[in-house]
Amino acid sequence: MKVSKRKKVKRLISFVIPCYKSALTIRQVVDEIKGTMENEEFEIVLINDASPDNTFDVIRELCVENVNVIGINLNENFGQHAALMAGFHHVNGDIVVCLDDDGQTPANEAGKLITAILQGHDAVYARYEKKRHSRFRNFGSYINELMARILLEKPKDLYISSYFAVKRFIVDEMIKYENPYPYVIGLLLRSTKDIVNVDVCHREREVGKSGYTFGKLIMLWLNGFTAFSVKPLRIATATGFVVAIAGFVYGIVTIIRKLLGLNYILGFSGLMSVLLFLGGLNLIMLGLIGEYIGRIYISLNKSPQFIIREILNDGKGK
Repeated sequence: MKVSKRKKVKRLISFVIPCYKSALTIRQVVDEIKGTMENEEFEIVLINDASPDNTFDVIRELCVENVNVIGINLNENFGQHAALMAGFHHVNGDIVVCLDDDGQTPANEAGKLITAILQGHDAVYARYEKKRHSRFRNFGSYINELMARILLEKPKDLYISSYFAVKRFIVDEMIKYENPYPYVIGLLLRSTKDIVNVDVCHREREVGKSGYTFGKLIMLWLNGFTAFSVKPLRIATATGFVVAIAGFVYGIVTIIRKLLGLNYILGFSGLMSVLLFLGGLNLIMLGLIGEYIGRIYISLNKSPQFIIREILNDGKGK
């Protein structure tokens, strides 16, 4: 779907694309955006998240060939959400569209997202009728979705994906967050409640595999778990109360059984199971508290969200 050819209202549309191991795919994504936006003013911001391949060399070539392509090279791998934040700091558009670098998010359907924004909505997420990710990646997305609904109070019927568009004021609000460990979903959800979905097709991956390893997904979940909510601490408190009550009830039952001559002696295996369960529970709670304290410490030290090594082009769309 292409955007309307009417040019009564000039607007600049910014595309923000974090890039990691996408040397073989990013040019195709850029070309597809150019074909879709041929009747619009637009810019494309490509952020190389310290990719180990020659991704930034391809970005450099694209910047030479296109004056409206901005290339940003991060000093080290900060993650997708930090890369998005780096891109947000350098967009000039009235509407900002974010998508993936692997071609699975259909750039030629960006018009659907833009139309929803022009209809007055603050943000719009692409919703896939059928996702073409691996089972592992789909499971990770499900956990991320569940976590956003429980901890960030995301509406149950709102679908979250990496393909979304927002109005400029949303981006301006999100970049006010200067602490490390940004979580874009949380920043967006706290900036507006006017968020809708549009249906698009999700494509098969043609080259390579997802850059999300199990370790990266764990870090993403942990970030989302602690970034914008104290509910985990409240859950820990509630769990402590439940365990304490269970222990109290068990103690009462033990006393009653002893008085009735029905005393049951807990064996070594049972005793060790209880001790290991309680010990593990305590360590989990301490780790959760430590994670919050560690984030406070890192924030006070003003650790950067990202460090930019190099920027190519001024990004003024033509």
